[in-house]
Amino acid sequence: METIKSRISGKKSAGLEGIVALETELSEVDGEHGRLVLRGHEVAELARGGSLEAAGELLWNGALPADGGSALRGAFAEGRAHAFALLPRLDAALALPTAMDALRASTAALEAHDGDTAGAPASSTAEGARLAGAVAVFAAAWARKSRGLAPVAPDPERSHAADYLRMLTGTDPSAAAERALASYLVTVAEHGMNASTFAARVVASTGSDAVSAIVAGLGALKGPLHGGAPGPVLDMLDAIGRPEQARAWLSAELDAGRRIMGMGHRVYRVRDPRADVLERAIERLAESGGGGERLPFARAVEKAALAVLAERHPARALRANVEFYTAVLLDALGIDRRLFTATFAVGRVVGWYAHVAEQRRSGRLIRPESRYVGPSVEH
Repeated sequence: METIKSRISGKKSAGLEGIVALETELSEVDGEHGRLVLRGHEVAELARGGSLEAAGELLWNGALPADGGSALRGAFAEGRAHAFALLPRLDAALALPTAMDALRASTAALEAHDGDTAGAPASSTAEGARLAGAVAVFAAAWARKSRGLAPVAPDPERSHAADYLRMLTGTDPSAAAERALASYLVTVAEHGMNASTFAARVVASTGSDAVSAIVAGLGALKGPLHGGAPGPVLDMLDAIGRPEQARAWLSAELDAGRRIMGMGHRVYRVRDPRADVLERAIERLAESGGGGERLPFARAVEKAALAVLAERHPARALRANVEFYTAVLLDALGIDRRLFTATFAVGRVVGWYAHVAEQRRSGRLIRPESRYVGPSVEH
């Protein structure tokens, strides 16, 4: 596989927009038509009754498992158990003030496999599951400790989604809540060459270990321009309060030069297909009586935002993105908004690791060029 397909050289592109830097077999992001395809499968298909374990099997090994991911469930459970055993050594990391700082520091404390710098380890599936299990345990442990509660030990009999909710709350989630979170984790697991995935691939391309690559992904995801918007979306909904106040509130935000959170995307020129998937997941959760009562209000705010943005920016396609309905879904599941980005990482680590493995196979160092625009040497 040719890793660098086009070089920047004399062509300038702010933020590398429009530059094809890599070829991948993992996902296709079609911004013009609003499609996200993972190894030949529409994301809506995968999220409908799917599991993160099955998505991992697809992304890491190339095909959906016939057992729905049951075989990989044990590997994920082992990853959670391994990470939980490390918690006594991570008090300082888990005492950090934000979930993403704690998650980054805790993940960095994982030991790297001996085979990493020499190529792919003996079992990439085991390594990916170990990392996925660790991210879930560390995120849940931080959430518990930040409220003065003891971490909850993982249960190997649970799916990854169910056990994450259980480790957060200390109680077994309903089947509807498990399905809703599983849909979310699958939906956000992989999304092309986004900033955090590219960061992870650059580190992997140097021959460094997978832990370092995942930590790089976490560092990029922490940035508010990438993974930090779901919490502010919920803040926006709280501030608006009632549907009839949406238009005036949104107009005031734009007058003040601020963005409307959860609207617009760097790639999509139509509605983010992941917003569609998550909106339906909230519908199903509400129908089961498990939450989601804010969905009609969120829809009203989205409608008002579309109208206001169309008036202000008629030439720009600003539609709901994944973060808009992420906020509503995670809130319906009772997840603290301080944990929204870390919960995003619980799903996205599966995609990061798939890219790490793909980059290892290419064996090519990612080394783009830059054009110097500083002062000339004075003679």
